[in-house]
Order: sequence, then structure tokens, then C-alpha cells
Amino acid sequence: MSLPKRTYTVAGMTCGHCRESVMEEVLTVSGVRAVDVDVDSGLLTVAGEEFDDGAIHEAVHEAGYTLVA
Repeated sequence: MSLPKRTYTVAGMTCGHCRESVMEEVLTVSGVRAVDVDVDSGLLTVAGEEFDDGAIHEAVHEAGYTLVA
């Protein structure tokens, strides 16, 4: 069974280091099991169970970036 996924758009990422920073922070969110980041499109895909959108927002902010509404 695959995990539920949500996709977000992150502003300001330009390189592999940006990608790693966002992934590292988002993976600390409770319930998150997998993260994929595409720097070119700015897409952040998060898979897991019962994770909070607010916590994802905070993790992205902690990495130095913002989610686009």
C-alpha cells in the first residue's frame, strides 16, 4: 500500500544544497516517511501518514525557504 502524498511549491530554491536543506528539515516532521524535492519546478512532494501542513510550512521555513500559497 502506498502512502498518502501531498505536493507543495517552495520558493527560492536554486541548487542541490537547497534541495538537501529542505529534505532534511521536512523529514523531521512527525508522520513524514518520504520527501522528494525538484529544484527546477520548486515542487516538494511529501509522503506519510497524518502529518500536519503547518509543520511542513515550519520545516520549510526553518530550512530558509517559503511555501507558495
